[in-house]
Amino acid sequence: MSSPGAASRLAPALWCLIAAALFGASTPAAKQLLAGLGPLALAGLLYLGAALAVLPVAWRGGAPREVALRRANLTRLLGAVVFGGGLGPVLLLLGLARAPAASVALWLNLETVATALLAWLLFREQLGVRAWTAALLAVVAGVILASPAGFGLVPAAGLVALACLCWGLDNNLTALVDGFTPAQTTLAKGLVAGAVNLGLALAFEARPAAPAAGLVAAALLVGALGYGASLVLYIRGAQQLGATRSQVLFSTAPLLGGVVAWTALGEPVEGAQLLAIALLAPAVWLMLGERHDHEHVHEAMSHTHSHRHDDGHHDHVHEGLPRAHRHTHAHTHAPMVHAHPHLPDLHHRHEHP
Repeated sequence: MSSPGAASRLAPALWCLIAAALFGASTPAAKQLLAGLGPLALAGLLYLGAALAVLPVAWRGGAPREVALRRANLTRLLGAVVFGGGLGPVLLLLGLARAPAASVALWLNLETVATALLAWLLFREQLGVRAWTAALLAVVAGVILASPAGFGLVPAAGLVALACLCWGLDNNLTALVDGFTPAQTTLAKGLVAGAVNLGLALAFEARPAAPAAGLVAAALLVGALGYGASLVLYIRGAQQLGATRSQVLFSTAPLLGGVVAWTALGEPVEGAQLLAIALLAPAVWLMLGERHDHEHVHEAMSHTHSHRHDDGHHDHVHEGLPRAHRHTHAHTHAPMVHAHPHLPDLHHRHEHP
């Protein structure tokens, strides 16, 4: 059976890069919104905006009820909602309130390290020398970024690091959710996390005055683009590339966030930030150039995700549909054994000696 080629990975890679651009731009935008909204209230509005963005398409597709409601799917989705939609944004915004937006945007690359470590320790994602080298470069970049302003930024850096740990767990759980479409996963995360964070804001955050309608609308718009559209695209990419590889691509988000902070907000460009960018570029190159090839076994399974019929794994037939056309629906795989270059996507979570 034919193996998937580089062309079949191009679309998932582009999804992750576009998702990164949208999320990167949202960080300095959120910094501006914190002038009129508390971190909890803003986190709630960002995720409610994400839910509103995907609502029109969230009811399409999805797996049969017996697949979608499997305990593994529900547990992964719940974990993604709690860590990625609830705790992560709040910790990020608390850090953002205490540090320059450009530094916070670049600290977010620690999410790549957290994702890689958790993928290796907990989720059977194979990482080679190139992947670990890329992760080390990202760690060094994070350490450099934590020091420009001295120890005054350490608390902020710690909050962002905790946010990255939450999102690292979220990334791995989300990459394995195969009973819901990316839009459905985003809707669940947006509604639950948005409602919980707004509730906490009403209970614990000081409210000197009701925010203006324009401020609320701006927060919803930033959430729709930077969290809603971005998250849907990221999930689609992660299901095809695996959590670590997709996160390496997503690590380009801080680059755009830093550029926006330097240009639109007038924040100064620091040498440490430029050095960190210089370290992150080869990290991305190393991760994407990794090759993993061996004979492996596929067990029978049923799930839902975006796929093509020329990738060596999807041999069911749609009359009149080109094999290279990408589409999403529930489908079943028969057992098979073969060898080809592969990534730890939804089909390749096997053990390695």
